[in-house]
Amino acid sequence: MRTTSGKRSFAPHVRLVLTALLPMLLSAGGDASARSYETGAGTAEEARRFLEKAERDLNTIWIRSSRASWIQSNFITEDTEKMAAEMQEQAIALTTKYALEAARFRGDNLPADVARKLMLLRLSLSMPAPDNDAERAELTEIAASMESTYGKGRYCPAGGTEDCLDLTAMSRILAESRDPDRLLDLWRGWRTISPPLRAQYRRFVELSNKGAGELGFRDVGIMWRSRYDMPPDAFAAELERLWTQVRPLYVALHAHVRARLGETYGADLVPKDGRIPAHLLGNMWSQGWTNIYPLVAPPEGKGGYDLTSILRAREVDELEMVRYGERFFTSLGFEPLPDTFWQRSLFVKPSDRDVVCHASAWDIDNQEDLRIKMCIQVNDEDFSTIHHELGHNIYQRAYRHQPPLFQGSANDGFHEAVGDTIALSVTPEYLKKVGLIDSVPGSDGDLALLMRMALDKVAFLPFGLLVDQWRWKVFSGEIPPERYNAAWWDLRRKYQGIEPPVRRTEKDFDPGAKYHVPANVPYTRYFLSTILQFQFHRALCEAAGYRGPLHRCSIYGNEEAGRRLRAMLEMGQSRPWPEALAALTGTGRLDATAMLDYFAPLKTWLDEQNRGRKTGF
Repeated sequence: MRTTSGKRSFAPHVRLVLTALLPMLLSAGGDASARSYETGAGTAEEARRFLEKAERDLNTIWIRSSRASWIQSNFITEDTEKMAAEMQEQAIALTTKYALEAARFRGDNLPADVARKLMLLRLSLSMPAPDNDAERAELTEIAASMESTYGKGRYCPAGGTEDCLDLTAMSRILAESRDPDRLLDLWRGWRTISPPLRAQYRRFVELSNKGAGELGFRDVGIMWRSRYDMPPDAFAAELERLWTQVRPLYVALHAHVRARLGETYGADLVPKDGRIPAHLLGNMWSQGWTNIYPLVAPPEGKGGYDLTSILRAREVDELEMVRYGERFFTSLGFEPLPDTFWQRSLFVKPSDRDVVCHASAWDIDNQEDLRIKMCIQVNDEDFSTIHHELGHNIYQRAYRHQPPLFQGSANDGFHEAVGDTIALSVTPEYLKKVGLIDSVPGSDGDLALLMRMALDKVAFLPFGLLVDQWRWKVFSGEIPPERYNAAWWDLRRKYQGIEPPVRRTEKDFDPGAKYHVPANVPYTRYFLSTILQFQFHRALCEAAGYRGPLHRCSIYGNEEAGRRLRAMLEMGQSRPWPEALAALTGTGRLDATAMLDYFAPLKTWLDEQNRGRKTGF
């Protein structure tokens, strides 16, 4: 089974997938239509025998599907696309069969572990397919085609076939260029790959919703929201509560960035009190703003450093970047990665073929065949991304002793958060310990470090929230096909305060220019992960006995923090996520105050800078 990394142009499950990142709804979950499915008969012993067979059969087909998907992602051809689609069709058919059969066993009067497995089985598909051979085949072929179209995406600025750019090349230019015309050309050019996906996506929604209906859910959005141990509407409200907690921090950052971009590009391009043009933020989707750090930086003081320059000056290559990530986990008491990880992973973009470069972590056999797949660039962003991806692998390995239906994180946000929690410990103190800097700088450089982090984490929050807001409304019909693009930009204006740099119409399909939409990867996990990682970090720092500013804490080398983390990871999804959260943090409630604590010095500085400026959008 594959899990992928998120925000950074990352993602997650293969189209089938046992979204083994799902917790279950025992007493509170789902809507009435979902619960009404639990009307059949069956004894506890019959249920156990059914689950034993289901787990055995499903584990076999999931492994085969993962292998086929790995080949398709690493060798993009018509043949591998067809092979992966056929294998995924078989896997979806079998998973759908067992998910439907699970409904005949009642949820009450069954042992807790049996009831939980039955519910997880019903919720185990991110892409529920109709129980019809032709429609299931059509759905899997559409899914494989959309992901491959995205992976093969190119833009040829001159209009010919020479000097064409893939997403990696365009992202590099967006990160470094300050020519607004060049940035606009690439921003618009990448979005020429997605209009052909529009009709496919509309049909994809129709077929997926039909499959969800056969499993007892009104639509796919409700099914996805039913994975979080609370009713779907309550979960949506919980997300808004968390966003309300962190929005003042985002608005302060947005106002400062807008003002500095205005100084760079002029008021004609960047309004003093409006939304920021999307092509000026250094990222193809405006989801992370780290690449414009030089334009918005606070005074560096004596503590500033450029990790990208350090890595390149020391001639750290792609493989050694991964070794740094592995050594962090071993310092906490985790085992080194298996030899096969180093033999079978993809670290560098091949020059002779197309691959899906989107960073992802894979557990091929649900045991020890761990891998990552990413086209690593030697820079600070990928240094962090590697820790993120290895976090998936370490989590996968920790729960490998659980039964197949419990092999997943407490909820999908947990899986995303673990690696990023480790990345929060990539502090100056850590860099000194591993020899990347010669001395630990003083606190006068903290604002610079916090700004870099905020341009990644804080800037991402509204994007992390809105991607699934759009999809949930699409699946429910609230957003009809004739408003796909308009509704997408309505949400981006509302949450992010950004504006498309050129007029967009319904001939465009800008959601499809983001990997997770054509690949059908649920995205709320990344918003949750961003909140959770700071909550995890604060708890682990407390376990390590750290006293001091939260942003200077590193748990590198602390085995007590490692023990606390391992205890949670080994639970997999055998228990509802509030119990797993409490095992690490002492509370079962999501709390964004740890993030506010972390960025408190920066928020004070931003408020000072924003005096006299209009904030909001």
